[in-house]
Amino acid sequence: MSDGGDEQRSASEHSELDELRQRVNALESAGPPRTKRHHPFRSLGSVLLILLAALLSLLSVVAVWANSVVQDTDRYVDTVGPLASDPAVQKAVTNRVTSAVLAQIDVDALVKELTDAAAQQGVPPRLNQLLGDLDGPIENGLKQLVSSTVERVVTSSAFESVWVNANRRAHSALDKALTGKSDSAVKLENNQVVVDLGPIVADVKDRLVDAGFSAAEKIPAVHTNFVVFASEDVGKIKNFMRVLEILGGWLPVIALLIAAAGVYTAFNRRHALIGTALAVFVAMLVLGIGLTVARDVYLDKLPPGASQAAAGSVYDALVKFLRAGVRALAAVALFTAAGAFLSGPSRIAVLTRTGCRRSIGGLRDVATSAGLRLGAVGRFVHRHKRWIGAFILLIAAVVLFTWSYPTTAVVVWTAVITLVGFAIREFLDAPSPPPTDSQPDAAAH
Repeated sequence: MSDGGDEQRSASEHSELDELRQRVNALESAGPPRTKRHHPFRSLGSVLLILLAALLSLLSVVAVWANSVVQDTDRYVDTVGPLASDPAVQKAVTNRVTSAVLAQIDVDALVKELTDAAAQQGVPPRLNQLLGDLDGPIENGLKQLVSSTVERVVTSSAFESVWVNANRRAHSALDKALTGKSDSAVKLENNQVVVDLGPIVADVKDRLVDAGFSAAEKIPAVHTNFVVFASEDVGKIKNFMRVLEILGGWLPVIALLIAAAGVYTAFNRRHALIGTALAVFVAMLVLGIGLTVARDVYLDKLPPGASQAAAGSVYDALVKFLRAGVRALAAVALFTAAGAFLSGPSRIAVLTRTGCRRSIGGLRDVATSAGLRLGAVGRFVHRHKRWIGAFILLIAAVVLFTWSYPTTAVVVWTAVITLVGFAIREFLDAPSPPPTDSQPDAAAH
């Protein structure tokens, strides 16, 4: 077994010596290195292209998110569906519906009806007068009754189903609301995107009647609105969303092409690739901070009486997938910068590559000593090693670029699988053994 290991190591050393000799011959034949002239305009152009690509990457993430919310019904339902079980939204809906129902019930008429009935039954005048003073207690009791009934409706699984189905049907109306046109349950009023809660009021009415509160039968059809989004800048948002909707499918491609042009134009393309990746990471960091700041600004500008807790929950739900996209692209940028750095000539990069190569080589030697023979596979991998590495990177790029909504987990797993692919390539990299007639010469040296 040891002879096989010695032969493998001898073959590896012979291959490395041949490779070193070829490199020395190539350097000697090339003559003295020619110094490159660094044209300032070329460097400036590369920097400007990289900065433009970083800016477009920021807009691309927003554009993809805008398209997913406006055009993708399933993504929109996934965004707003969980709000049905959000405590802050449930409380805001409960208060809104309770106020709408109580506004349709005349407490004074109820008290008068009660005193008239008492008078007809021959109740003493003193007791009849006391009944007339029950406006406050009756109103409080009625408010508690209605509020508890509404809360049961809003916290039930039936409401969650109604909420999801209503939002699915209303998705096209939301598109119209964001483009300034509305003709259904979701509409734009006073710079507000609102949802009609009339069906919930009708359900509460039926439950009150079933509970024996006959006065609820007189409640008419009520159309009360729940504010999903409110801002004085809705008009500007509509125009911005419309532009992003048009460019959403092209911005990522344009940003990628401009980034490639910036890297290609640079004198040191590896450094330019690292700079591009870091610029995109900074752009994602700025966008993430901007989303947090925008949340505080939005809540501060809410109309009087609006629930800040509910508005915050709605905002967080709407930008949930936008934040996920920001984190995913930031992770891609960091992995790209790290990969470009580790492929360079720095001491850390060389030590890292050498350590990994020797570790995998040692594992391959152990497997070879145990009887593993790579044969034609090893020779093929050794011959086409660079092309195999490029193919692995291409597959990873295609996966990330064609994934509908990549998350940070998708990016991390793609990076891990890519590293595993490179490790397998290194393990299978077995050069051809040297000719038998060259072995005595190697031993003599």
